[in-house]
Amino acid sequence: MTKKKQNRSRITKVVAFDCDGVMFDSAEANKAYYNQVLTYFSKPKLTQEQFAYTHMHTADESMAFLFEDKEFLEKAQAFRKQMTYMPFIRHMQMEPHLKPLLSGLRNHYKIAIASNRTDTMDKVLEVHGLENDFDFVVSALDVPRPKPYPDQLFKIMDYFKVAPEEIIYVGDSEVDEKAAAAAGVPLVAYDNPGLSAEIHIKSLKELENILL
Repeated sequence: MTKKKQNRSRITKVVAFDCDGVMFDSAEANKAYYNQVLTYFSKPKLTQEQFAYTHMHTADESMAFLFEDKEFLEKAQAFRKQMTYMPFIRHMQMEPHLKPLLSGLRNHYKIAIASNRTDTMDKVLEVHGLENDFDFVVSALDVPRPKPYPDQLFKIMDYFKVAPEEIIYVGDSEVDEKAAAAAGVPLVAYDNPGLSAEIHIKSLKELENILL
């Protein structure tokens, strides 16, 4: 283990995770969800650009991106809000090392989530049997501004009464990078070498090797 990793293990008190792209491969779930809305309104399925945006942003931000006309957007939002996300949760693939990692971390660290998911976050945890594995969960509904703003990480730091250097945030996207930088929190970049981060990993197994 490198000196940097040894120091990180010694300093860290809170480990916070993004949900989509880190805890879960939710690409197929998100595609299916937004494509159902688009199909209902006779619009083409998600382009690669649209998918990249919806995968990182809140549902409201994503809908505004997909439906630029305000009147059309209101109708699309009304349809989306009467949909249930439950059928799409089954498309989410849990990172294979997530549960063993959470089990190992529990005796040494506080564990949190900072996700741009909104009203689906609790259901995702429930369906996948993770509802008791986190000490604190912050969704986009719990703060004034979602990522890339740092509000979620500030809320976690305030909850646990820790300094920025005492928390690490495991994220995979530019919005995670920006949120961590704005909060002064070290980023662990998951499977995205293009991000500026203190540590880069390709698997949560690597985080286990760093922290435990």
